[in-house]
Amino acid sequence: MSPLAVQIEALLFASSKPLASAKLAQLTGAKKPQVETALAEIAAVHAARAGGIRVLVNGDEAQMVTAPAAAEIIAAFLKDETTGELTRPALETLTIIAYRGPVTKPEIEQIRGVNCSLILRNLMMRGLVEAAEDKRLLQTTYRISMEFLRHLGVDAITDLPDYSRLNAHPNLSTAAATDAPPEQPALAV
Repeated sequence: MSPLAVQIEALLFASSKPLASAKLAQLTGAKKPQVETALAEIAAVHAARAGGIRVLVNGDEAQMVTAPAAAEIIAAFLKDETTGELTRPALETLTIIAYRGPVTKPEIEQIRGVNCSLILRNLMMRGLVEAAEDKRLLQTTYRISMEFLRHLGVDAITDLPDYSRLNAHPNLSTAAATDAPPEQPALAV
């Protein structure tokens, strides 16, 4: 594949939603016709490979999806993902969104230090998080949903413990570190 196709494939993989050709062109610095050629190349490679991943191109948007042949196993997997307990990384991400939302994916990833695409997708599938386009930032922002509030039994996000302090804190990880008890010095043996 061409270097541009490799970049676009990686962007499609990392994104939890379809990406417009114009957005891909902006991100890669390529012209829109070059992006469309690269998308066709990526789709052809995945179709010829006949693997578990496909690239859908619908009008001006593209998205990486699972192959129809894997639909049954994916449905079972997703059912488990959306009904089981939340993982520690999912709880951390949900906490960041609850106390700092609306927040962008890069902001969440800066705080957590890891990619959060799959976690955000799972939280949205569970109905705990909502995504919206921020016209000012030209990015997707994430905020907690009414379902999240209902599950917690609170009337408003401001009813969360220490909401005022943590919402205003410039860095959640610094806030957590300052609340931790001081480390005890090691004893010499």
